[in-house]
Amino acid sequence: MVKNITKVILFLIILYGLVFLSGCRNDILGLFTSNDLDERLKERDNFIFLKPEDRSLSFGTDYSFIVLAETHIEDGNTHGLEKLKDVTNGSVKFAIILGDITQNGAEHDINKFKEIAGTLGVPCYPVIGNHDIFFGNWKNWKEHIGSTSYKIDGDGTTLFILDSANSFFGKEQLDWLQREINNTQGRVFVFTHSNLFVTGPVDMQQLNDTRERARLMSILRNRCDIMFMGHSHTRLINEAGNVIYINIEDFRKSKTYCLVSVKPSGITYEFKKLF
Repeated sequence: MVKNITKVILFLIILYGLVFLSGCRNDILGLFTSNDLDERLKERDNFIFLKPEDRSLSFGTDYSFIVLAETHIEDGNTHGLEKLKDVTNGSVKFAIILGDITQNGAEHDINKFKEIAGTLGVPCYPVIGNHDIFFGNWKNWKEHIGSTSYKIDGDGTTLFILDSANSFFGKEQLDWLQREINNTQGRVFVFTHSNLFVTGPVDMQQLNDTRERARLMSILRNRCDIMFMGHSHTRLINEAGNVIYINIEDFRKSKTYCLVSVKPSGITYEFKKLF
């Protein structure tokens, strides 16, 4: 009995150490009181935060957008996110935050995100991350933001936002993505939180099921331009099946965002510091 308890304690210490070292730090106990993906997917068409005009946009053929990850807003500390409004102008059509918008899903921090998003002058599309559902706080996202898996239709561009906050997508979500993407024309960009790729064998932050990764990559093959991910707090760029896969480092520490430019001649991207 004592040996079993010792093993459990040792396992928890090692788990905490791995999470601490990997970058997705703090509030590890929140992992044990998060919530179920199926429950969140029921809210697919429940848009509360996004206005009707934000869900169907006219991008044109020459535009740009901004992607960043891991803002971890906590007790009002935005880590400088409010300065994003300094770059959301001109040809920038929208911004996306790739999950872990808050540290633990607290209502006041979600409201802080909404307040900042309202100052950007362009739509800001939220992606849910594992920290955003910590301590059973999915209810706050549900009440103030709504959907966690949704599609945005543009003029020749389609955005797919996927829920991978539990480190998997689930059959229902991948079935939905496959149906929708097969009926989509033009540019396609996909955004989610959990990363498909890692930098080495000791990096544990990735999808739980490699079969899901294989299926997702098959769905996106020759159909998606770029898939953006966060979670690992590390920049990593891969290419497979004519799709570019980009992991973006954490904004909280690096103040980095990715500026993507779309033109008739092609797509380019560059990483910039907000300040």
